[in-house]
Amino acid sequence: MQPQFLGRVAYLPTYEAMQAFTLARTDTTPDQLWVCEHDPVYTQGLAGKKEHIFNPGDVPVIQTNRGGQVTYHGPGQVVAYPLLDLKRAGYFVKEYVYRIEEAVIRTLLHFGVTGHRVAGAPGIYVRLDDPGSHAMLPQRPMKRATDTAEGHEHPANPTRSAPVPDFTGVGKIAALGIKVSRNCTYHGVALNVAMDLEPYSRINPCGYQALQTVDLSTIGTHVSWQEAADVLANKLATYLAP
Repeated sequence: MQPQFLGRVAYLPTYEAMQAFTLARTDTTPDQLWVCEHDPVYTQGLAGKKEHIFNPGDVPVIQTNRGGQVTYHGPGQVVAYPLLDLKRAGYFVKEYVYRIEEAVIRTLLHFGVTGHRVAGAPGIYVRLDDPGSHAMLPQRPMKRATDTAEGHEHPANPTRSAPVPDFTGVGKIAALGIKVSRNCTYHGVALNVAMDLEPYSRINPCGYQALQTVDLSTIGTHVSWQEAADVLANKLATYLAP
């Protein structure tokens, strides 16, 4: 899966292009990985509630068909869209989400930062007090009854509910939102590198009021957008391989 670097592009045409590519693809269409940076935009998922966007200001809000709630895209963020045939790859949605998260964790590790998972809340998080610490989070996923991947649920035990996310001591550095159509994926993952984080203060990121959003620069790791994009693209190509 060779990455295609699209540069800085508007969100809506990119979203429409992903839909068109997925609709037109056949069993033999090669998978693609689009890597880009977006102009400022709030995107709302299928489960999105209007009350989670309380002051959009001049930032447009676009309704999408991915799972999950509202998030923000803007300059200084690496956005990666794997356009993948899961049937051909040989794994299911739950593992696909895990592999994307693992690629982000390995990307952060490359820059000396330890990424963590939080039970019940897809995406990757870092310790605010010590971003390089390898100590495991107490709120890390254990053996859980229900896994939710930005709107995609996989009940293992329908009598038990998913854990309530605990964001104590962590900030979110990468957000995940996916769509699967005819076993093919689009939408993807966004890694915060060096952003203006102010627009996050105008929403409840991913629907969580107490969730702090961070980027690499605010935790003291200064890398270029291209450097982060190159590493993330490489890790995604590796970890999403069949």
